[in-house]
Amino acid sequence: MTDINTDIDDEVVGGLDVQLAQELIDRAEAEGVSLVGPDGLLAGITKTVLQAALEAEMTSHLGYEKGQRPAERTGNHRNGTSPKTVLTELGPIGIEVPGDRAGEFEPQIVPKHARRIEGFDEAIISLYAKGLTTGESAP
Repeated sequence: MTDINTDIDDEVVGGLDVQLAQELIDRAEAEGVSLVGPDGLLAGITKTVLQAALEAEMTSHLGYEKGQRPAERTGNHRNGTSPKTVLTELGPIGIEVPGDRAGEFEPQIVPKHARRIEGFDEAIISLYAKGLTTGESAP
């Protein structure tokens, strides 16, 4: 487990909500979860945000929410997912990339054929530390 200094007096450091970050650290320590590593808290947060962003992109692409019917029949709809492992600064993270029937979906957050996501971890940590939920942080 990573030892983190918990004696931070400032409420906001560099635009980050220290109290929220401390709550995440405390929860991880209480549950015996490491902050870093393949099964760590940061990897879990990153995976959750990536999945939410991919689903939001698919919703935007098709024009309707998952589980709903489209307003008009287009012949294109959700068509399962494909497993993909992306490499981040935290290590490899397995995600499920949604697909559409016509094969036209081009994800932006994790482009086709891309395996490495640079700088994404810092953005995720920043969004969570500012108190945004996965739904709010997904494009």
